[in-house]
Amino acid sequence: MNTLNSALTGFKCIRCGKETPDASTYVCPACSGNLDAVYDYKAVKKTLTRKALEQNPDKSVWRYKDILPIARYKGVPIVHIGWTPLYKAERLGQDLGLANLYLKDDGRNPSGSFKDRAGAVAVAKALELGEKTITGASTGNAASSMACLTAGLGVKAIIFVPEKAPVAKIAQLLVFGAVVIAVKGTYDQAFDLCLKATEEFGWYNRNTGHNPFTREGKKTCSFELIEQLGWDCPDQVFVPVGDGNIISGIWKGFKDFHALGIIDRLPRLVAVQAAGSDAVKRAFESDGVIRPVSGDTLADSISVSIPRDGEAAVKALKESGGYAVSVTDDEILAAMRDTARRESVFGEPAGVTAVAGLRKAAAQGLVKSNEKTVVLVTGNGLKDVASAMKAVGKPYLIAPDAGELKKLVKEQDIR
Repeated sequence: MNTLNSALTGFKCIRCGKETPDASTYVCPACSGNLDAVYDYKAVKKTLTRKALEQNPDKSVWRYKDILPIARYKGVPIVHIGWTPLYKAERLGQDLGLANLYLKDDGRNPSGSFKDRAGAVAVAKALELGEKTITGASTGNAASSMACLTAGLGVKAIIFVPEKAPVAKIAQLLVFGAVVIAVKGTYDQAFDLCLKATEEFGWYNRNTGHNPFTREGKKTCSFELIEQLGWDCPDQVFVPVGDGNIISGIWKGFKDFHALGIIDRLPRLVAVQAAGSDAVKRAFESDGVIRPVSGDTLADSISVSIPRDGEAAVKALKESGGYAVSVTDDEILAAMRDTARRESVFGEPAGVTAVAGLRKAAAQGLVKSNEKTVVLVTGNGLKDVASAMKAVGKPYLIAPDAGELKKLVKEQDIR
């Protein structure tokens, strides 16, 4: 898995610190820890500057190719990935007493989730290496992203999902032509089976965290935030956390821009987890060791027993001076409803988990009213309609009769 990108100098293990020239084994050959890409920032500084970005008409993740681990961009996924909207959330901000609140809606990506960022770079790397089959395990979003991005590229996508993955996400996989293998078990079991398949059949593995290039795609969100905020770094960034790969990627992006001199300070990161899937929070608040939890939550995209990039997530929280918040499923459903009704952003449960975490943190006085605060909404609500219905209830049902309509309006005080 060598690279041709001169700016990428190698990889460093997040766990033991050992350096390795390539990612041919995906993880550290010494301790099996996850790898982090290392760049020659001096070389990148020559081409990636504020002025260069301001003059760059490409509004996608590829505008940052000078600090991505890809050399051959011919044939990369052609759908538009990245540069999702950043909204000033004034109504939600008023509810919480926050004057500078922003929502980053990554549910606007091609497959409807943040995972398209990781998928773009992983698929581009697979194409660069001449791979013909890409595999991955997912609760749905990473899988549907990979299926979407490989469609039409002559690459086969073989996906492992837990049997209970949402129907809408399974539909996405199938319509894009992926081979879908539903596993009678949890996401963690699907993940392990996918690793065994990689060893047995030699397929290219896109698994979150396990493949270091996924983090490189996810960091592009931080780059966009800096540009969209007028080159100003936010004070706090709330991130929904399952495997830990999104928050580690967000931190990597901010650190990259800081090392390049594009920003002069770094934000605090806040990891928001479902109460039944809070292994990162527990590790951060104790000895830093990731231990399994139940993983039980309706927010399937962050339902994880053992976070596969948990060590990097804990490291990101510590380095940023951040903190972690856990929220219940009921609080997640409330956030799903409130985010839609206050800001017209429809997020799936995992997608709005960070909104629920913000509400709790604000109530505890952890967010100052004038701080520039960004909340990541990582997935579209249409991916999990069943949960949406739990959040809002059922519609009224009447006969096509004016009398019944008048009765309903009066009884329910509909105005």
